[in-house]
Amino acid sequence: MAAQFELEILTPERQFFVGLAEAIVLPSIDGSYGVQAGHEPVVIAVEPGELQYQIDGVWHRAAVGQGFAEIMPEYVILLAATAEHPEEIDEARARRAKERAEERLRQKQSLQEYYRSKAALARAMARLKTRVK
Repeated sequence: MAAQFELEILTPERQFFVGLAEAIVLPSIDGSYGVQAGHEPVVIAVEPGELQYQIDGVWHRAAVGQGFAEIMPEYVILLAATAEHPEEIDEARARRAKERAEERLRQKQSLQEYYRSKAALARAMARLKTRVK
């Protein structure tokens, strides 16, 4: 059996996952960030994207929103705005959200609205990527 660590994935609405895991791959600002038991302590910013975590040798996927992860040798705590299993994602709704965000990006807007639109597009793309695999 591979070395394990305690994994908690939390959102404002629910405990998405709490249990032992062998590995996790987080979507971060700098790309995918892989973690295994014994990892050096670090805190990272999590970007909207696809999260992968391994339990008993099986990889699980989820779409996550922005957040932060505290990584320690014996545990990882991920605090994310959202987390969804692939089967929880409404693909048609995610496509509509993607289209709305793309349309807003084509329009002239304030810098604040531009970044909101970019974030909405990233969330929609993460959901679609996770859902259609």
